[in-house]
Amino acid sequence: MGAIYVARSAKLGKWASDVGLSKHVYKLGYGDEDLKALVALGWAGEDDWQLVKSIAADGLDEAQLIERVARREKPIDPRYYPRIRDAAGLFKVDPAHVENHILVARALAGEAERVAIKLKPADFATYLIDLAQR
Repeated sequence: MGAIYVARSAKLGKWASDVGLSKHVYKLGYGDEDLKALVALGWAGEDDWQLVKSIAADGLDEAQLIERVARREKPIDPRYYPRIRDAAGLFKVDPAHVENHILVARALAGEAERVAIKLKPADFATYLIDLAQR
């Protein structure tokens, strides 16, 4: 059984912030094997990747998932940034989109809380996985 996963690297986020992308860079993918071992291999020349969230899903293709998410979020093109080479599925995620996603979900659930939202990596991961499942 496979799973959709979202991972992040603090070092890659710092590099992306330095080159003008965003510090909110996440890797979306699909794997059939042990996800923690897959994430430990790393991407884009970084070795500090951490699995943020994963959800079990069957019969999906990583290219399909990336295409679905690319409709809403900006994928990072590895041709423009030699450092990330062959790392497909890297996305620059806009925090405003994640915040709006949370607000709409709360409104649809009937929660009228007006508490300030402090975004965490798990919120970004949930957002990306929701986009991939649509």
